[in-house]
Amino acid sequence: MLDTILVPLDGSQLADCVLPHVVAIARPFDAEITLLRMLEKNHAGTSAQLFDLLNWQINKTRSLLYLDKIQARLETSNIRVQTEVLEGLIAEGITEYAQSRGMKLIILSSHGRHGLTQWGISSITQKIILSAQTSLLIVRAHQYVGHSDELPEAPLYRHILVPLDGSQRAENVLPAVTQLANFHKSQIHLVQVIQTPEMARQMPPVREDIELSNRIVERNREEAERYLEQLKSRSYLEGIAIQTHLIASDNAAVALHQLVEQEQIDLVALSAHGYSGNHQWPYGSMVNNFIMYGKVSLLIVQDLPARQESTSPELLSTERTER
Repeated sequence: MLDTILVPLDGSQLADCVLPHVVAIARPFDAEITLLRMLEKNHAGTSAQLFDLLNWQINKTRSLLYLDKIQARLETSNIRVQTEVLEGLIAEGITEYAQSRGMKLIILSSHGRHGLTQWGISSITQKIILSAQTSLLIVRAHQYVGHSDELPEAPLYRHILVPLDGSQRAENVLPAVTQLANFHKSQIHLVQVIQTPEMARQMPPVREDIELSNRIVERNREEAERYLEQLKSRSYLEGIAIQTHLIASDNAAVALHQLVEQEQIDLVALSAHGYSGNHQWPYGSMVNNFIMYGKVSLLIVQDLPARQESTSPELLSTERTER
């Protein structure tokens, strides 16, 4: 399922915050990890080529030593690891490598060597998220600064939130979440938000408008209750601690963020699209909201097929021989 995982690193402590999550994800899926260090290509003039070549060799050697150290740490947890050092454009190189090697998951830190910002994710991370044709795990760097040297043995995902909308497409995330929950003994929180329907806004709502809105909400609530109860009884969820939440709200995103804080959620897991998702865009509106404004780690299971494109010879020319 998620048996091949790409972990881009840039040598910074912020990027290294993904390492506990690498262990927490790799072990349940018996995944093989590829640690990737992209060195940005220098487009200097001819007079600087000799210096650039020397600088490239120095940076490559440092990067190899850096990845070797992390590889040794991960292998103490019985995880299969290989390393790569490439030269090229950072975001483009990462997504192209993931696609050419058929990676099932990319684990990303929200921020890297350029430091924390007021934005939910860095520009490099955003480019990768928007162009990657695979599942993603986004780790919030601000939560783990100063703790990346520790690879905890204790379960990392005690509470996993899974927002659903009643569609099979949204349920695409459940197989991965079930496997994680079985391994970590997690509690899965299944939630569906019933939104208050929009009414005509030219005038204040009259009694008929309010009654109509209430009937729609109640009808949807009844259907959602049946759906969540049926979902809990499915065989693949047997033995897993399940808690269901049914919320009526004017704003689904706000309600879900509040639930994350209320239930002390460790991981939010979403299918890339729900019932209204359009294949022209990589993610639905709720996923986009959590990418930008989420405060905890976010697992996005991509339901669209990956595009098949050829790998750039320039990118592959600097690959390190796999060990």
